[in-house]
Amino acid sequence: MINIFKTEQSVIRTIDAFEDGAWVQMVDPSVQELNKVSEAYDIEVSDLATALDEEESSRISLEDGYTLILVDIPSPEVRHEKKMYTTIPLGILIKQNAIITICKEDTPVLQYFIRNKVREFSTKKKMRFIYQLLLRSAALYQAYLRGIDKKRIEIEERIDGDTQDVDIIELHELESTLVYFATSLRSNSIVLERLRRYKRLDMELLEDVMVEYQQAIEMTAIYRDIIDGTRELLSSVVDNRLNNVMKYLTSITIVMAIPTIISGIYGMNVSGIGMPLASSPYGFGIICVLILLICVAALWILKRKKML
Repeated sequence: MINIFKTEQSVIRTIDAFEDGAWVQMVDPSVQELNKVSEAYDIEVSDLATALDEEESSRISLEDGYTLILVDIPSPEVRHEKKMYTTIPLGILIKQNAIITICKEDTPVLQYFIRNKVREFSTKKKMRFIYQLLLRSAALYQAYLRGIDKKRIEIEERIDGDTQDVDIIELHELESTLVYFATSLRSNSIVLERLRRYKRLDMELLEDVMVEYQQAIEMTAIYRDIIDGTRELLSSVVDNRLNNVMKYLTSITIVMAIPTIISGIYGMNVSGIGMPLASSPYGFGIICVLILLICVAALWILKRKKML
């Protein structure tokens, strides 16, 4: 899909043709659409398609007549029937008369500009547009990171109750997301450092972008450490519950062994002569009472030893 936008008096509008000062937005474009833009702006098709490869890393490439900037932006996705996050490449190509963005998805980063929610946004000010786009990306990273921490807190609050396997899986997915974020944020920071060396206009805005990205990197590192601690706590709680169950079952086994041993002795196929209470008409009842008293005494001892 191809959309062409242009700002006039700080208001963005959609246009039908390629014009000077326009922003060409490409969302999961087809081969025909790639060829169309390639011919219109004299850009290699392979450079246009770079952002469609999820394995591409962030970088800046100076080509003949245009500049290719590739960054990773956050994107929501569903894993194990849970809403999680990942990162996807966003390609930005700068021409003398236009700016082109290419992404596999219709990302919220760009929707923010399409809805005209960015102050002082102009499709003609290409470098400022890039800095604003990166600033919005950093803000989205931070918003998603706060959402990840909120999910972590919800899991932590359930640890005292009925912890389920799905909590462990979700915690693992959150940790995986932070790994994706950390890798992408570091790569984007390298791109920002290279942009800083150019010493172009709007350097103050670029400094703000770098500060926001550094904050996102620090948040990612902190949340990774916290989630690692939560995972260890969850494992310790599960192990402790298992130990309590095993201790309880062992205590019950000890108590149940008492009547089994006594009844086994009296049930041996030997002469009853010499067996205590063998000739007494109340022998069975007395033995049952003795077994009960011994079991009660064993339970009392185990209770004192905190085995129950």
